[in-house]
Amino acid sequence: MSSTPYVPPKVWTWDAANGGQFANINRPIAGATHDQTLPKGQHPFQLYSLATPNGQKVSILFEELLEAGHSGAEYDAWLINIGKGEQFGSGFVAVNPNSKIPALMDYSGDTPLRLFESGSILVHLAEKFGAFLPQSGPERTEVMNWLFWQMGSAPFVGGGFGHFFAYAPEKFEYPINRYAMETKRQLDVLDRRLAEVEYIAGAQYSIADMAIWPWYGAMVLGRSYANSAEFLDVGIYKNLKRWADAIDARPGVKRGRLVNRNWGDVAEQVPERHSAADFAGKAV
Repeated sequence: MSSTPYVPPKVWTWDAANGGQFANINRPIAGATHDQTLPKGQHPFQLYSLATPNGQKVSILFEELLEAGHSGAEYDAWLINIGKGEQFGSGFVAVNPNSKIPALMDYSGDTPLRLFESGSILVHLAEKFGAFLPQSGPERTEVMNWLFWQMGSAPFVGGGFGHFFAYAPEKFEYPINRYAMETKRQLDVLDRRLAEVEYIAGAQYSIADMAIWPWYGAMVLGRSYANSAEFLDVGIYKNLKRWADAIDARPGVKRGRLVNRNWGDVAEQVPERHSAADFAGKAV
């Protein structure tokens, strides 16, 4: 890449060799690239995912539902290796035409339902089981406020800060500074909120916590983007750290964050999940 200032062309064209960690799978068109049938297990819910922050949201909710005694929430979790482009297989695209994890098939009713976008999946499951989302009133509204805050805010952290700080082929001051500033602003939003309440939406643990923790909890716990915790001085967010530690200690969260993980310490990998037995010997 050149240090010469970039002058945008009149019409943008795709350079497939534009560099970066995910350049081999990024493209400006949608649709399937190959035929690939999705596997299907025995449980009513079939999750197709990877243990990225967005993927963890749903597996954490499943494990929290099971921890709370909702036996009907048993599920099969199948690994979708986005590094190999499996999200562009025909079966996955049929469930999620946007080719992003997580995706879910719900076979628990008379008509199979496809679900995509993590927020949509969280609301669907919370409503189906009557858990972690108040049915009505101000408490429900507050959960939805923070759930949609996360959906709109996290792309600045992942696609913005994370990309330019950790994944871009070259580091440039302007984009790193721009997204570091926004990431710290968001961390401050959460820290100020958690100075007032125990959980994100108030007194009760909810899907808002499950959505926000894999992104912002992981960051203040030093699990996101090598050296980013020091770079962003996350130690100053004391209230956020208190909350992150509390969520991290929950058994359902301990299990959920390992589902569809196929990297790092073997004790923290559960590439596929079909029953509680798959967590035997793992760091839960």
